[in-house]
Amino acid sequence: MRAVRLHEHGDADVLQVDEVDQPKPDSDELLVEVAAAGVNPVDTYFRDGSYEPVSVPFTPGVDIAGVVAETGSAVTAFEEGDRVFGTGIGNASAQGAYAEYATIPTDRVVHLPDDADLTEAGAAGVVAVTAWRALVDHAALDPAEYCLIHGGSGGVGHAAVQIGAAVSARVLTTAAEDYHDDLEALGAETVLDYARDDLTEATLEASNGGVDVILDHRLDDYLQFDADVATTGARVVGIGENSPDPAFTNDGVARSKDVNYQFMSMFNTPDLRVPLRGVAHLMATDALSIEIARSYDLEEAGQAQRDVMTESVFGKLVIEP
Repeated sequence: MRAVRLHEHGDADVLQVDEVDQPKPDSDELLVEVAAAGVNPVDTYFRDGSYEPVSVPFTPGVDIAGVVAETGSAVTAFEEGDRVFGTGIGNASAQGAYAEYATIPTDRVVHLPDDADLTEAGAAGVVAVTAWRALVDHAALDPAEYCLIHGGSGGVGHAAVQIGAAVSARVLTTAAEDYHDDLEALGAETVLDYARDDLTEATLEASNGGVDVILDHRLDDYLQFDADVATTGARVVGIGENSPDPAFTNDGVARSKDVNYQFMSMFNTPDLRVPLRGVAHLMATDALSIEIARSYDLEEAGQAQRDVMTESVFGKLVIEP
């Protein structure tokens, strides 16, 4: 089979397509014929050595969707021919999905309903599970609460907008003006240009005085902003930053409102199958769609990883072997 591999850490040029033996699933694994593999920033971190992969040569790709080609000897819940999707491979414990076939442990994969699209499912894992964990598990978002999603046009952002709308929250999001109509179509009640000078005032006005839940992907830019627009008892979930030293200019604002902060990583999910099943249900009922901005083949994996780090797109990039 063909697989994208890196033999040393470095920039995207270290990725190459190799002819390799098709892997055999362990007793608790599935061998999946890959239909699509999402391209995520975290894939580049394993490539460049920021995060150490299991070993080199190494195949990146945290997300996977496809059809079961073979089951391990102890597997009873899946059969050959089943449509599945999952996440949590392509890291320090397993080779990834930028390949024609990949193995995945059964605790990281679920059945994909017939009504859900395989390509969208291949791009859904990291972004939709992160959004689910942030809003449903950590923030316990309730119907009619005001929910602010920073960066609504991004992978996690556009999934979070839809998950917020699915629980009947009143979703606010920020994005460049080009994406406002698209985000309103996905369920955002209010879309604000993140570059506007009066963003704080506009957010407070749109949320009737304060936001109940905030999903923040750039804590170094918005940590103080989050406190400024939060209502009393608000929950802020932080999923990332560009600089590892976010700080308040006035943390008394947060204390005065009893704001709760939760920082999270999808890789700490106790059981990935729980949010994956929730995501699968939303996809099958048309409450969640993963927008595919661009598709690449295996030979274009290097370009896909460059693009995911440098280009602004609406939705997700995906590799289709």
